[in-house]
Amino acid sequence: MTVDTIHDLFEHGLEDIYHAEHELLDALSELESNTEREEIAEAFAEHRAETEEQIDRLEEVFEMFGEPPEKEECEGIKGLIEEYEEFASMDPSQEVMDFHSMAAAEKTEHYEIAAYGNLIPLADQLGMDDAADLLEENLREEQAALDELKELTESYEMDAIPAE
Repeated sequence: MTVDTIHDLFEHGLEDIYHAEHELLDALSELESNTEREEIAEAFAEHRAETEEQIDRLEEVFEMFGEPPEKEECEGIKGLIEEYEEFASMDPSQEVMDFHSMAAAEKTEHYEIAAYGNLIPLADQLGMDDAADLLEENLREEQAALDELKELTESYEMDAIPAE
């Protein structure tokens, strides 16, 4: 695919985030099962449900764009998931794993926020106001998820993890 126009940029970005959201469905299940703290597991389960809705909205955007939903390999999310899995394979204590899971989820939220933040002005430029509205809804949900994760991270009992 040649990327020379706003149309091309939008299509590439849309396919990238569509793939990312699908990858994150599985990753959120893994994050949820790797934590023992109920409030953290609930946050991951909630965001997984939101991610399913975000995928539905992305499919609506594809329809508005006149293209079938397609996935472009999302190297950014792939790398973040691989980094998380590599850390998990080091067999950290449960307390460390819980904290790391929240930190890893925060990283993915930043990626998604950037992706949606980049797509919205492209949709606007293409005159796709309804698509921009759907993307803004996804963006708001990602920002809310990030805020919730930050609250959980800041309230985490760090005393449970040895300093050295």
